[in-house]
Amino acid sequence: MMPEIEFLHPAWLWLLWVCLPMIVWYVWKERRARAALRMSTILPFAGVSSSWRTYGRHVLFIFRLLAVVSLVIVLARPQSSDRWESVSTEGIDIVLALDVSGSMLARDFSPDRLVASKVVGTEFISGRTYDRIGLVVFAGESFTQCPLTTDHATLINLLNATRSGIIEDGTAIGMGLATAISRLRESSAPSKVIILLTDGVNNRGEIDPLTAAELATSFSIKVYTIGVGTTGQALYPVQTPAGTRYQTMDVEIDEEVLEKIAGMTGGKYFRATNTGKLREIYREIDQLERTTTDIKQYHRKQEEYMRFAWGAVILLLLELLLRISVFKYFP
Repeated sequence: MMPEIEFLHPAWLWLLWVCLPMIVWYVWKERRARAALRMSTILPFAGVSSSWRTYGRHVLFIFRLLAVVSLVIVLARPQSSDRWESVSTEGIDIVLALDVSGSMLARDFSPDRLVASKVVGTEFISGRTYDRIGLVVFAGESFTQCPLTTDHATLINLLNATRSGIIEDGTAIGMGLATAISRLRESSAPSKVIILLTDGVNNRGEIDPLTAAELATSFSIKVYTIGVGTTGQALYPVQTPAGTRYQTMDVEIDEEVLEKIAGMTGGKYFRATNTGKLREIYREIDQLERTTTDIKQYHRKQEEYMRFAWGAVILLLLELLLRISVFKYFP
């Protein structure tokens, strides 16, 4: 089956009309050609046949004409449209709600909780090729770092640019969850999911976490909660007059609230005590949210202009080589 060619800029094809005056000019030039030496009669040459070069010289013009056609096609940017592939997509909208409070710099993860969360989050995003994903960050307040998008390269860049200290410190779990809900409440996707990751206890914000969970339930949004932090104690950053120092402190995560949020919305609560466990959690969520599979056809176009560009170059080179060799004595 021959590929179907479409043009991204078809208006350039109007330049093909330039071929018509080129042909007219060439025919007129050939008919106007006159011999340098005139004879009173051509009878002495009656039995002499014309050389193949006499007729073959027209190939120079044909090569040039085809080169012009090829260059016009390059400008029109041809694309093949017969390359289809079957892919599996769940049609899921996902918002990552990430805690960026100062405690996320604790050193029980390598190099710290925030960096580990961003690395594993990037891996998760990369594996959800056809889903819309957004990013909300929260500490003492919350805001949308990236709205729902399928441009995962931009999303990953924004995730990697996220750092602690960009907003007032604290842990406003309810505010972070509410902001994530606002990104999903008007979504028409068959499945809407929030992955909320935090390492502390709600101590800021105007919205109670459980009130936000009730709101998520009303919009049919499932919330997976992840508590990040080792058991026991960890090295936490502490601001002193001499700068940031790390001090051993007890790890406090409000697991009861996180479990209630997950339970109320049909999600699940996870505890990540190290980077490896966090990676396993994201893998489990990834599998849990691939239960409603929809098979669709996605059309991917392939650029085809390079073959025409090379064709034009080859044709012009052939014309030049033939003109300076085989047909060098012809005008």
